[in-house]
Amino acid sequence: MAQAMAQDGPAVAGERTRQPRGPVVLDVQATELDAAGRERLMHPLVGGVILFARNYESRRQLAGLCDEIHALRRSRLLICVDHEGGRVQRFQNGFTRLAPMRELGELWDRDVLGACRRATEVGHTIGSELREVGVDLSFTPVLDLDWGRSKVIGNRALHADPRVVAMLARCLAHGLLLAGMANCGKHFPGHGWAQADSHVALPTDERDLDTLLGADAAPYGWLGAALLSVMPAHVVYPQVDALPAGFSRRWLRDILRRRLGFQGLIFSDDLTMEGAAVAGDIVARARTALAAGCDMVLVCNRPDLADRLLDGLDWSPSAHFAQRLKALFRR
Repeated sequence: MAQAMAQDGPAVAGERTRQPRGPVVLDVQATELDAAGRERLMHPLVGGVILFARNYESRRQLAGLCDEIHALRRSRLLICVDHEGGRVQRFQNGFTRLAPMRELGELWDRDVLGACRRATEVGHTIGSELREVGVDLSFTPVLDLDWGRSKVIGNRALHADPRVVAMLARCLAHGLLLAGMANCGKHFPGHGWAQADSHVALPTDERDLDTLLGADAAPYGWLGAALLSVMPAHVVYPQVDALPAGFSRRWLRDILRRRLGFQGLIFSDDLTMEGAAVAGDIVARARTALAAGCDMVLVCNRPDLADRLLDGLDWSPSAHFAQRLKALFRR
């Protein structure tokens, strides 16, 4: 396997450019950086950027934006995007239009080897096209099971069988790796059963821990070292913990890290979502997520809250933070 190695951008004048990467992942407002966005990204607490459809005009423009972001700091920022296929594909014109992931599961039911080959091809397409324009990571693959209950997951899920999900996800991860890109499994331990949409509500899943570990969470254990980062769900599993998984030490430290043996980086889901509101204001949400075991926290579509977080968050990196983040850069 190729060794992971972070690529440092060129030196830029200014004391803050020498700061190591921090735990906050922010968005930018347009197709190019303005002065406020540039200053925000140079804050020492920032470690990454997440892009959206509003940031894309053309491949050439996007490559220029990514180059500018990477050049801001000596330890360059991680550039991420949700680029799964189907209805969650931020860049479309000029990129291969990707089918919903459910189509891979449907192909599996007809042709197992064909589905594995196709999943590898899809992973390679995602990784190679994004790498060509300077994006470092796609939050892919979705590991939620297709229970037919969650509209927000829906055809983003690969299959209802956790074994099939794990096999197809491994092939997707292999294709991404062939293109030089890491992966992110989401939404741990599973958002496929809970019916509410965590963007606008706080979903709950009443099933017990054994049921969850035997089904929805099983792919996280089976994928092992093939999984390089994970994003937990803003879902409450009250038989396990009263807090959503992304704020739960039980889920992140006891179960994901210790029981399932996950060693990679943990991203929070977007802390501006309604499912995160239970933890308090934006600073309290970030503190709770980081204390629970998240390595990085996302704040999207609210620059006012991003500024509030950067002004109010105290943070010291864990012993493994830099190594886990470094593993997500170009491979």
